[in-house]
Amino acid sequence: MKHLIIYAHPNNGSLNHHLLQTVVESLQSKNHEIEIRDLYQINFSPTLSFDDMKGQRMGNVADDVKQEQDFISWAEHIIFIYPIWWTGMPAIMKGFIDRVFSYSFAYRYDQGVQKGLLVGKQATIINTHGKSKAEYESIGMDKALSLTSDKGIFLYCGLEINTHFFLDKADRATSEVIEEWETKIKNHFSK
Repeated sequence: MKHLIIYAHPNNGSLNHHLLQTVVESLQSKNHEIEIRDLYQINFSPTLSFDDMKGQRMGNVADDVKQEQDFISWAEHIIFIYPIWWTGMPAIMKGFIDRVFSYSFAYRYDQGVQKGLLVGKQATIINTHGKSKAEYESIGMDKALSLTSDKGIFLYCGLEINTHFFLDKADRATSEVIEEWETKIKNHFSK
């Protein structure tokens, strides 16, 4: 299977980077094809410009956007790995979505009806966040995150979400907890 990993964290010593390595090792052990797009490493520009907006409607996108769209077109499974900051994805990931998941590539409208164009592709999302699961549930943030990312972006574009990992209290996770997360991730990718 062809796996595209879209990764966003600026620190190579972070828990997110460790989880990225866990995913890569799991996929490599099964001899899968893997492409990694580390948005900070490639210095992806997250700024949606007016020229980007004009070009999207005509199917004319910037070279850096076209390159990322080619990776998405190639992939059968897209894995998003990023932390939750301020109850959302990092700006570089949001900018990636804004620019790359463009009209006529990721979605379109047919006679006023929205249609996702990434149908047939699977997705897995791995998020770390500082709050506990109980805290997020008590204020409805768990539902809000699922609504805005899963339904509002990924399902909207036609992706089939396999699993969305919300790894809580990540800023104070013990080695035992991290090992449990690694096991869950490895089990997910061994299917």
